[in-house]
Amino acid sequence: MAVSMPAANTSSPDQPLWTPSADQRAASSLHDFAARAAMATGESFPDYASLWEWSVHDSASFWSLFWDYAQIIGEKGDIILTNADQMPGAQFFPNARLNWAENCLRRNDMGLALIFRDEKGRETAMTWQELQQQVAAAQGAFAAAGVKMGDRVAGLIPNMPQAVIAALAAASLGAIWSSASPDFGTQGVLDRFGQIAPTLLVTVDGYYYSGKTVSIIDKLQEITAQLPQLRQTLVIPFTQEAPDLSALPQAQLWTTALAAQRSHVLQHVRVPFNHPLFIMFSSGTTGIPKCIVHGHGGTVLQHMKEHQLQSDIKYNDRIFYYSTCGWMMWNWLVTALATGATLLLYDGSPFYPNGDVLWDYTSKNHCTFFGTAAKYIDALKGHDYTPGQDFDLSKLRGLASTGSPLVHESFDYIYTHIKNDLHVASISGGTDILSCFVLGNPISPVWRGELQGAGLGMAIDVLDEHGQPLPAGGGSGELVCTKPFPSMPVGFWNDDDGEKYRKAYFDRFANTWCHGDWIERTPHNGFIIHGRSDATLNPGGVRIGTAEIYRQVEQIDEVLESLAVGQDWQGDVRVVLFVRLKDGETLTPDLVSRIKAQIKTGASPRHVPARILQVADIPRTKSNKIVELAVREVIHNRPVKNIEALANPDALKLYENLAALQN
Repeated sequence: MAVSMPAANTSSPDQPLWTPSADQRAASSLHDFAARAAMATGESFPDYASLWEWSVHDSASFWSLFWDYAQIIGEKGDIILTNADQMPGAQFFPNARLNWAENCLRRNDMGLALIFRDEKGRETAMTWQELQQQVAAAQGAFAAAGVKMGDRVAGLIPNMPQAVIAALAAASLGAIWSSASPDFGTQGVLDRFGQIAPTLLVTVDGYYYSGKTVSIIDKLQEITAQLPQLRQTLVIPFTQEAPDLSALPQAQLWTTALAAQRSHVLQHVRVPFNHPLFIMFSSGTTGIPKCIVHGHGGTVLQHMKEHQLQSDIKYNDRIFYYSTCGWMMWNWLVTALATGATLLLYDGSPFYPNGDVLWDYTSKNHCTFFGTAAKYIDALKGHDYTPGQDFDLSKLRGLASTGSPLVHESFDYIYTHIKNDLHVASISGGTDILSCFVLGNPISPVWRGELQGAGLGMAIDVLDEHGQPLPAGGGSGELVCTKPFPSMPVGFWNDDDGEKYRKAYFDRFANTWCHGDWIERTPHNGFIIHGRSDATLNPGGVRIGTAEIYRQVEQIDEVLESLAVGQDWQGDVRVVLFVRLKDGETLTPDLVSRIKAQIKTGASPRHVPARILQVADIPRTKSNKIVELAVREVIHNRPVKNIEALANPDALKLYENLAALQN
């Protein structure tokens, strides 16, 4: 249904894009929590900054109070935090026992738990009672296959209800869930699952993407043959009613296995706080992926905090996040069940048959919180979509964006062409912590181009190269966290002495988590991320974040997207910019001049590229992040170690042996 859009918000450097009304602030869960914190401590928390200060200076009290506020199911124990001055080494709730799945399945009524639409437009829904029954049957099927506590259950599966059911069933037994998207190539799957030796594989016969039906039966045959500890493969009939499984040893239809367990009674094994729940994989674009282990307790606490306090997600809300099962935002989405929210699941291309597909789905199903990648917003903007004019988004209160920095102009686009009274939250964290370091909050203003602030309980700072804190307006530096938090990884898989884990995050600054993001603090207590530290450009010894360049380039009408890398050149580094243009456009000398002028004026002369080249495609990971490091390797004639992590690996060939980079 088309609706008229109110006048767009206007902003200036002195005016926010959105400010919550007094009623909106008072109705938020964050306001309620702050009042309870004030009663518990005798302190006053008039704004978000004061609440954050307390949450990091007395983190044990903060996390203890939030456990009670969120009504975490389980035994809390009498100790909140030990070794609080050690990273790694700190331990939250060492005597606690709980289960992520039990917290996610606290509802058992006839309300809707899940709604699912596939790329063909078929929709199904599942009540909380039906979800409980399906998880119970899956738990019985997993146990019958020999799955026990600590075993790994792998999912090569689309974002569909069965993925949620399988993850919950595995967790309920104390087993460890790990998933990847079915569009991964054989080696990409083996690079991940081969390291963790799963006992059980849950998968599909095929998937849909961009109007195509892709069978993966042959790929499954190759994969299962190289997973020697696999006892059984459960195949969900997704693209076929009765797929032929004869080529897969010890394979059974998911439907058959669950039908045999209809009478199974669901039970949840309560495990210690740090008992492994998920094994997540780093992007793997520079080598074999790291296997990052996350525990039950940290996942429950961090996700529920981010849902309820930071995103104002409430009981009966309807939550959508465009994600595959290979991205951490899928795990984040599923935990919204613990707040009693309904999950809106979608699998397929976000632009098939056109860019309206996600908005049609979320509008029809009265979505209240919409999550996506920043590159999706950029793509909508580049193709002039106007969801707010074309669909009824009256129920939508919040929109979150992650995966890469949300540039200033994309904030403008959201408030102009999607909805002008949204709480827009650019959020950032990562697979490493299965959550966010910096994100939104519903009681503070939203400023153009900024992430609103550090998450509660997250002691975020910005350090220069000497490890000294940088004040607001003091320039860009490393994003660090100076105190422990519950969702720090339990460790890395097959890293018994913890050496790889320590090296990944704690080698740069002593007793401090260094995340690898290049970031600056703003006068509004917010942040701007300029890209990954290892992808920053260094011409003439000046560090430049790639996002600073992208923001300027993508204001040029002809440009769809861009990628910048540093090329070693004559004892220095020169900036090379690749641009993908709209259909029918060509990189003329005039366009090159306009791009350079825009960068020089909008950023600085230092940001202006030495070379600008047109390319037909830009390589990206399966979670839609552009891969600057892989392109940097290619233009230096160095091998890219793991192209299986890429959604479009053939794009790298466009960057090989370019004559324009030889002079």
